[in-house]
Amino acid sequence: MQLFLTGADGYIGAVMGPKLIEAGHEVVGLDTGFYRRGWLYNDGRARPMILTKDQRAITVEDLRGFDAVIHLAELSNDPIGENDPGLTMAINHEGSVGLGRMAREAGVKRFIQASSCSTYGAGGDEMRTETSELAPQTAYARCKILVEEGLRELQDETFAPVFMRNATAYGASPRQRFDLVLNNLCGFAHTIGEIRMTSDGAPWRPIVHIDDICQAMLCALTADRDAVAGEAFNVGADSENYRIREIAEIVARTFPGCELSVGSSGGDTRSYRVSFAKIREHMPEFRTNWTAERGAQELRAIFEHVGLTTEMFEYAPFTRLRELAHLRDTGQIDAELNWRAPARV
Repeated sequence: MQLFLTGADGYIGAVMGPKLIEAGHEVVGLDTGFYRRGWLYNDGRARPMILTKDQRAITVEDLRGFDAVIHLAELSNDPIGENDPGLTMAINHEGSVGLGRMAREAGVKRFIQASSCSTYGAGGDEMRTETSELAPQTAYARCKILVEEGLRELQDETFAPVFMRNATAYGASPRQRFDLVLNNLCGFAHTIGEIRMTSDGAPWRPIVHIDDICQAMLCALTADRDAVAGEAFNVGADSENYRIREIAEIVARTFPGCELSVGSSGGDTRSYRVSFAKIREHMPEFRTNWTAERGAQELRAIFEHVGLTTEMFEYAPFTRLRELAHLRDTGQIDAELNWRAPARV
């Protein structure tokens, strides 16, 4: 297939691109390049050609000739979304629905949208399914719902959107992120030998390795159209629903000598457990291969391989909001997250 991969130079995209090529697809990537200063390790894999362009500037002509779009390129987490909700709405909601509209006009047959289980928000202890009431707690999560609604309205006999509600991602990527719960805890465990939780860690959070996210999207590309068109799928495994403190305990056990302390109840209202039965039913070839314990072991091995230091762990490009703040503070991007040309002398 001819594939257009947005966010190809991001945390998931840096793993997704090689996997698509290795599966025999021809791939062109798109990325704004905000996080290119951060490259944690080399994996020696082939990567697609990447068009450096904002998704808001994509045209119909850019998308002609592609069979499918895999859309990863949005402002990527809750803290960024809350930092500027209006801008998040413009990029994540309006930009993504606009991209879908142009893809349909260009003749793209399938549009794989990276959605999120964060749409369930304050879900409590009950298992959430794709038909459960949504309770988004952040601008990021609200946008995910609006994008699903907007793209579903575009569906017709030739254009099939598919919504992948990913659990919270973790795992090693050359374009690493340390602002995700398991990755963050592993970073502290390795660099300072201590995990200090300010909350009691009671909220539930389903987590999923980025390899498993990529595998789900590969399955969505080739699944029977009637099984996936216009459908939302939780991506993960029932066994990978954890309380935050349980994730911390797994990490502490994985890194020798790591000390763990737990605080009192915190103010984070996001807590949700998620059922992943639907994706197994509609895409029976999809299976997860990772657990939190195996993921922590993978990260420990990568950290030892690269000699991860506190300075590396805190390096701005590995934390999305920190790097965007750096680019703004240095005048490289404007308030609307558009690149500025450097001054010439």
